[in-house]
Amino acid sequence: MVDRLLIRGGIVLTQDPTLGELPNADILIESDRIKAIGPNLSADGAKVIDAKGDIVIPGFIDSHRHTWETSIRTCAPDFALITYFGNILDKFAPHYRPDDVFAANQWGSLECLNAGITTLVDWSHIMNTPAHADEAIRGLAVTGIRSVFAYGFPNTSLQDWWFGPDYSGSILTSDGAEARRIKAQYFNSDKGRITMSLATRGPGFCKPEVVRHDWELAKELGILITVHVAMDRFGYTKMQVKALRDMNLLYPGTTYVHGSHFTDEEWGLVRESGGNVSFAPQIEIQMGHGWAPAVTATAYDIPIGLSSDVATTASSDQFTQMHAIFGSERGRKHQEAWDADLDGLQASPGLITARQVLHWATLGGAHVAGIADRTGSLTPGKKADVVIIDGGAVNVAPIIDPVAAVVCAADVSNVRTVIVDGEIVKDDFRLKAPLAGPRKAVEASRDYLVEKFGEPEPGWLPRA
Repeated sequence: MVDRLLIRGGIVLTQDPTLGELPNADILIESDRIKAIGPNLSADGAKVIDAKGDIVIPGFIDSHRHTWETSIRTCAPDFALITYFGNILDKFAPHYRPDDVFAANQWGSLECLNAGITTLVDWSHIMNTPAHADEAIRGLAVTGIRSVFAYGFPNTSLQDWWFGPDYSGSILTSDGAEARRIKAQYFNSDKGRITMSLATRGPGFCKPEVVRHDWELAKELGILITVHVAMDRFGYTKMQVKALRDMNLLYPGTTYVHGSHFTDEEWGLVRESGGNVSFAPQIEIQMGHGWAPAVTATAYDIPIGLSSDVATTASSDQFTQMHAIFGSERGRKHQEAWDADLDGLQASPGLITARQVLHWATLGGAHVAGIADRTGSLTPGKKADVVIIDGGAVNVAPIIDPVAAVVCAADVSNVRTVIVDGEIVKDDFRLKAPLAGPRKAVEASRDYLVEKFGEPEPGWLPRA
């Protein structure tokens, strides 16, 4: 890591409400933090990155990703959610070894960095043994990505662990010893590059006493909760927030993932309790969860983050998520207006904007992850998590509205430079980390898991 780094002359989209959008500005980084932002900064002895004509943004935040599934990428393009449960969680997950989790988390984290995602919430429901947790954390750590390790539950049996009444949703033993070990061993401070939260099942998936156990465990450990809710039309995913209210478990900072089928009452409960939502728009519309109701969440003033969810079924980058939510949510509201026989754009209620979308992919995601005090915007004093997007690329230039260039035009190929914690991890369009070894490991993991799956799905490549 260089001690001083100066990004010179970029189009800086700070996402800081005070600083706003700066058409020609510098960013001075000292050690792991942003020191100053403005035109013509002086920085003797600093390494200089010329960003003239390029767009500089905070690093993207992926607020919910099952990174362990990277090993089985694109195995399920046509799956609906119910098919995913029966195949990915019941036929792949029980065969995962600790080495498979490490390989997937390492490769998935490198994928994130390559795409300009500097913070990843790793929703890790593959805790089949203590070693699975250790290797999941190691897979994140070796890449240098900022991450929230959302410690989950085993997937050794779909029936036992998703619906079995006698198991905790987050630990291997009923007294919480494993969760406490993980917290003490790896996360005795909440200031590290990797922090901890609790990924659990919640009402509808297990008995109330198990739900209470997990929520109280999270409170004891001083960590936030992230939980899937209101997805698809399954009865057990409905009215979960109301059930938590009835149990007095609506904790501040809880992330409600998907939320496609909340009632008005539940939206109010999320707002009043200080909760937030994580939408995975590409997966939600592709797999049948429902819409990513960003207009509704915004109306209730609830923080929104974007997520990629699963690599089994769609691209895992924030450009995909921004395109998906911008198109689907505007399309949904247009359709409502047409169905109501309203007249034209002015009568279409709640059309989201490109600037809202970029906010959700950056600072909004940081709020959801619980780390907006340190990342998510380009703000002096915050950690230096920065992305430079090539403004001269054939699919980006010429730039008129730089936010539109990021949200509507750019893609992963345009990510020129990525900085995490002041460290350059991607430079001149190339990751600095070696890729041959991690790729070999994740491909070996794929081969093993596909063999264990049983009869292959139509379209899968034959294995030697």
